[in-house]
Amino acid sequence: MEFILVTPQAQPHVALIQLNRPKELNALNLQLMGELRDALKELDDNDEVRAIIITGNERAFAAGADIKQMAGKTAIDMLNIDQFSTWDQIRKTKKPIIAAVSGFALGGGCELAMTCDMIIASETAMFGQPEIKIGVMPGAGGTQRLTKAIGKAKAMEMVLTGKFMPAEEAEKQGLINRVVPVELYLDEAFKLAAEIAKMSPVAIKLAKESVNRSFETQLDEGLHFERKNFYLCFASEDQTEGMNAFVEKRAPEFKGR
Repeated sequence: MEFILVTPQAQPHVALIQLNRPKELNALNLQLMGELRDALKELDDNDEVRAIIITGNERAFAAGADIKQMAGKTAIDMLNIDQFSTWDQIRKTKKPIIAAVSGFALGGGCELAMTCDMIIASETAMFGQPEIKIGVMPGAGGTQRLTKAIGKAKAMEMVLTGKFMPAEEAEKQGLINRVVPVELYLDEAFKLAAEIAKMSPVAIKLAKESVNRSFETQLDEGLHFERKNFYLCFASEDQTEGMNAFVEKRAPEFKGR
């Protein structure tokens, strides 16, 4: 790995991935995204990992895509490169992913944060989709996830003007979970990840899948999907352990089986 740093056990059952192109403000080139995809696949297959944090540094989570790689490309070049297939694989990660964001999360950086399941931001974080300023538009989910998160009017303004949204407003609009001081944003992400990691890994995967499905289905179909995943929980040892522990008034010991 050249452009990311991976710590599979940064804390018990919590993995950390750090984007590591500081001179380029962690611009998302093809190699970095490929490394991120491969790391997430490996962590998804690691039974010791129950939650994953993706972060950058205090100055930038990721300031966008690597424009130098795209300048001069034709539509057919971009079609053949098929960079978004990497994003599709990242989206399929079954374990919960928390974005710990400080500084710039712009363009592809904002889209990557929104691809994660939760976002903890420092008070310096700035979110935006400024692609319009260079003659293009978001292509990795920016027009879709942003609109679902903050509504049509706000998303339209950000996408059509390239306007940035500071962390405090992003929290009010429901784009992120919470804002904390710069020195605490990564600690807060670990705190949230540790809380999730205490739960049943089986139930966590099924619950994440169900929440995500709500964005893709009508209510009746979504409820049917949720119900099937609820019933599936009862095929796990974790369900037996969790309910027995509740009855016996003790802390459960989930095994992920």
